[in-house]
Amino acid sequence: MIKLIHVLGKMTTENKKTYDFGYKEVTEKEKTEKVGTVFDSVAKKYDLMNDLMSFGLHRFWKKFTMMHTGLDKGMSVLDVAGGTGDLASNLHRQVGNKGLVVLTDINFNMLQKGRSKLLDQGKLNNIQLVQANAELLPFPDNMFDCVTIGFGLRNVTHKNKTLASILKSIKPGGRLLILEFSKPNELISPLYDFYSFKVLPKLGEWVVNDAGSYQYLAESIRMHPDQESLKDMMQSTGYVNCEYFNLSGGIVALHIGHKI
Repeated sequence: MIKLIHVLGKMTTENKKTYDFGYKEVTEKEKTEKVGTVFDSVAKKYDLMNDLMSFGLHRFWKKFTMMHTGLDKGMSVLDVAGGTGDLASNLHRQVGNKGLVVLTDINFNMLQKGRSKLLDQGKLNNIQLVQANAELLPFPDNMFDCVTIGFGLRNVTHKNKTLASILKSIKPGGRLLILEFSKPNELISPLYDFYSFKVLPKLGEWVVNDAGSYQYLAESIRMHPDQESLKDMMQSTGYVNCEYFNLSGGIVALHIGHKI
């Protein structure tokens, strides 16, 4: 059963500032609403679009991430912004039936899709699904051996708050893994830009009848911090021994940070 926890936070004077929604500048409230609308629109065919737009490479990226969790049987792991449950399904195999996997997402429709998929896989016995805001995670301090966030960090309004919220939930000696689109090398950048802005929105229009959401995807990737900037952000938040691995020429990067 999906446990609904609404920890969306109270609007403050920060609401007067503007934040990027792709290339647009919007208020804090507008960004939350617009990101929610994007994922409401794409939830039903999210997994299909992942396969199509990445040519299946997202499976390799996620497999590489699983190689760096440091998890053993019986441990506990949190997947933030876990959507339809791809990472949670793999994490379940690592911690086993005596371990604990918690999958969170702020979007109810994405969680419903994830719940159905995990139920079909017979993996809901030790996977908890919680609707929650990544910036205000509703978990005790020092609860998880590992936290993952895959292709979700660029969608949050306050990245520093999200990193801090995650850090509190990690046990000393645990780690955070961030799998996210990043800045590709110069050799493939022109082709990647063409694909992102000319092909990807058309693909979204054909498959989910929504070009706008995939135009936002392309723009949000460009607005996300590059590899070194995200590493610096993690270190300034309190993570140690931070490193990253470029995948597919830097189109995607896996960042890892530890808690002492």
